[in-house]
Amino acid sequence: MQEAIDNFLQYLLTEKKYSMHTIQAYGTDMEQFLEFLVSSKNNNGPTVQNITKEEIRLFLGQLMRHGFSKKSVGRKLASIRRFFQYMIQIKEVDKNPASVLTSPKVDKHLPEYLREDEIQDAIQAVVCDSGSGVRDRTILELFYGTGIRLSELANLNLSDVDLPGGTLRVFGKGSKERILPLGQNLKKGLKRYLSVRNNMVRDWQNKAFFLNQRGQRLSRRGIQLIVRNWLRKVSHKKKLSPHILRHSFATHLLDRGADLEAVKELLGHASLSTTQIYTHLTMDRLKKVYRQAHPRAVVSSKESSQST
Repeated sequence: MQEAIDNFLQYLLTEKKYSMHTIQAYGTDMEQFLEFLVSSKNNNGPTVQNITKEEIRLFLGQLMRHGFSKKSVGRKLASIRRFFQYMIQIKEVDKNPASVLTSPKVDKHLPEYLREDEIQDAIQAVVCDSGSGVRDRTILELFYGTGIRLSELANLNLSDVDLPGGTLRVFGKGSKERILPLGQNLKKGLKRYLSVRNNMVRDWQNKAFFLNQRGQRLSRRGIQLIVRNWLRKVSHKKKLSPHILRHSFATHLLDRGADLEAVKELLGHASLSTTQIYTHLTMDRLKKVYRQAHPRAVVSSKESSQST
């Protein structure tokens, strides 16, 4: 079983070109499942061929009892299902015991976002009197100006930024490439950062776009801390992460009449249904404005008494 998991992860790396972050997530899920199998079977050698759907169901039930969220349990089931798809592909098994199991129904939570003025205030709050200040402002502008993911920004290289052409190349989930447009203000910000990047770089062979104080590629964790630090100056929301800027990007585009299909392409969503969650945000706000502003939106007390 352990050898099968190792081969599966290698397949995701070399054949599917998944990111290391995604592969680590698959690895964690499968190792946890293996630990469960070993403990429940009371031996060290469970094989792929003798795993049943009942064992998978018991594993998921144990996760729920230990306080794992429905979303986490659903992800682990998806990992197991994907593992067995690979096992079928290489003819180690002839059926997928996880295919008949359904993920726990997850309660939908609307994504949080910031107002336009909050984001502008956060960007303006960054003092650009140093290389790190210019870098920090550029990071905020890039997240909000393109809606890219944290992993996509962290993996940016110099060759991915085409200032003359006004485009940015990013590699999303599954290493899927997409080209994003750059607005004039964002182009100016990127150009300003590139002018100070030379003072930050230590190794001229380093192709990373964003650098830390040691001249190395800025880590995902470092980017998260930078974003949280500046957003805290304008908002008291709990989850002030790069993702809230992505949510704000999509919400503000739709607020201003952008086409849903176009927003889907900009975000790199595989399905339109994923993008549609942002329409709930805009619709809720439209309903609120309607109730507050339209003279016939609320039944008056006089009309209510007449109807009775």
